[in-house]
Amino acid sequence: MRKMFMLAAACLLAAASAVHADPAAYPAKPVRLIVPFAPGGSTDVLARLLAAALVPELGQPVIVENKAGAGGNIGGDYVAKSAPDGYTLLIAAAGPTVINPSLYAKMPYDPAKDLRPVTLLIQEPNLMAVHPKIPAKTVPEFIAYARSRPNDVSFGSAGNGSPSHLAGEWFNQLTGTRMVHVPYKGTGPAMNDLLAGQIAMMIDNMPALWPHVQAGKLRALAVSTDKRATAAPEVPTVAESVKGFSFGAWKGLMVPAATPAAIVERLHAATTKALEKPELRQRLLALGAEPVGNTPAQFAELIKADTASWAALVKSTGTKLD
Repeated sequence: MRKMFMLAAACLLAAASAVHADPAAYPAKPVRLIVPFAPGGSTDVLARLLAAALVPELGQPVIVENKAGAGGNIGGDYVAKSAPDGYTLLIAAAGPTVINPSLYAKMPYDPAKDLRPVTLLIQEPNLMAVHPKIPAKTVPEFIAYARSRPNDVSFGSAGNGSPSHLAGEWFNQLTGTRMVHVPYKGTGPAMNDLLAGQIAMMIDNMPALWPHVQAGKLRALAVSTDKRATAAPEVPTVAESVKGFSFGAWKGLMVPAATPAAIVERLHAATTKALEKPELRQRLLALGAEPVGNTPAQFAELIKADTASWAALVKSTGTKLD
């Protein structure tokens, strides 16, 4: 009797595993969205909005998990080494995908080989914002303010080597300012200190900072892209005052490299349909993010191009991490 029970249990387990591994039956259990950064940043905000929109498309719960650290490498590595079954997805950003390979002496994974693109979720400007106690109301005024206080004006970032760190160092290079970098463990903690006036300035993704500007808790000086943001056309670009300073941000969906094509196609269809929902689009646009939803091949081309451009910027700033 005991042997029959054990055999039956083994058969049920094998059947369940087969269902979970069968692309035709996907998804048969909850799906996890891994955010490689701390809660509170724009990647986290996007993941939670997307998770809610994906539930009706996938017919399963979508759970957001934050796995922060090492500039996004911990979360990226976790997904890269997860089972390629479509149940562990990465909300990818530039840091752990295209910047860190040039920044870190040793990577725990190879984003180009160990991760597979599904779709580009959003493109967004970065916002240059200051605490209201800073008297500067424009980029030129801020440059003059910072130049008059060398090594005294601080800028915060999501961590050493993060896009917000590199942006601040690049701004120093182009303007002759000598701001002091203060790294944090994620955008959320940095933003909290900016709101408290512990740091003077931050350049980070618009969806994280813009609500605080609208609430009057921060002052927006400029956006980082070459064109003004649709959500805030009154805010100038940095490039209008600092020639050559222009870069954007993006977030995408990626899976372990060996994930079957059928599962990638299912995820792509569900995600692009979710991004077309008016309520999600309106929410993202209001935050300053532009929903995209392109093909895996198009997203792969963006990753390739950005890897080269960020490598050049990392080299120009001389930033390196162990």
